Amino acid sequence: MSLPKIVTREEWLVARKELLAREKQFDHERDELTEARRSLPMVRVEKEYVFEGPQGAVSLVELFEGRRQLIVYHLMFDPARNTACKHCSCVMDNLAGGLIHLAARDTSFAAVSRAPIPKIEAFKRRMQWNFPWVSSFKNDFNYDYHVTLDPDRGSTVYNYGRFDFRGELPGLSVFFRHDELILHSYSTYFRGLDMLLSMYHLLDRTPLGRQEDKGNSMAAGEDSWIRYHDAYGGEGNGTEACHHG
Repeated sequence: MSLPKIVTREEWLVARKELLAREKQFDHERDELTEARRSLPMVRVEKEYVFEGPQGAVSLVELFEGRRQLIVYHLMFDPARNTACKHCSCVMDNLAGGLIHLAARDTSFAAVSRAPIPKIEAFKRRMQWNFPWVSSFKNDFNYDYHVTLDPDRGSTVYNYGRFDFRGELPGLSVFFRHDELILHSYSTYFRGLDMLLSMYHLLDRTPLGRQEDKGNSMAAGEDSWIRYHDAYGGEGNGTEACHHG
């Protein structure tokens, strides 16, 4: 790569202040976007979803754990595989240590995958994670929230458009509980998930950046360097591409 221009401290300060003005404008626009996101209308969840957890059946309302808000990460884990998607696993590494702070804001978190619970539990032990993670293998949750695509079932929409694909895909959905109602307020997919990866936001502040195609971590194959956190420095068992089915 070609290095940025090398200048005096005074010249650098001029350039930095120019960038700071742009950063402040971006922060202002982001605040407005955040408010618009919070103000989205909500949809009543009509189905009574029942998931499989390590101790048996778990309803959607139970995933709230008595709190008003629930964030669900749709963690790609094909039922035919023994490991979850490495990119989704990286997302969970970035999130797992901070979930206690969500609870302090009346918000619970859970991961949902279509793999059966024995496979989920085995991989969870390997990764040493302790967040709630349940299986949707026996219900329609993944299909209804557009993270499992199967044209044979009429499930062909991803990221709010038709997507020619069959299998598992990542996403994040937000639910709100009001008295006896459960409401769906938000879902995001594809590059909307970049916000979950704090490591990328740190790399974005370095000269080398993400070292991927124009910073697009979701571009096909561009995140192939990511491994399971117990596989760095070793061979195999962590470098395989994300599996979609």
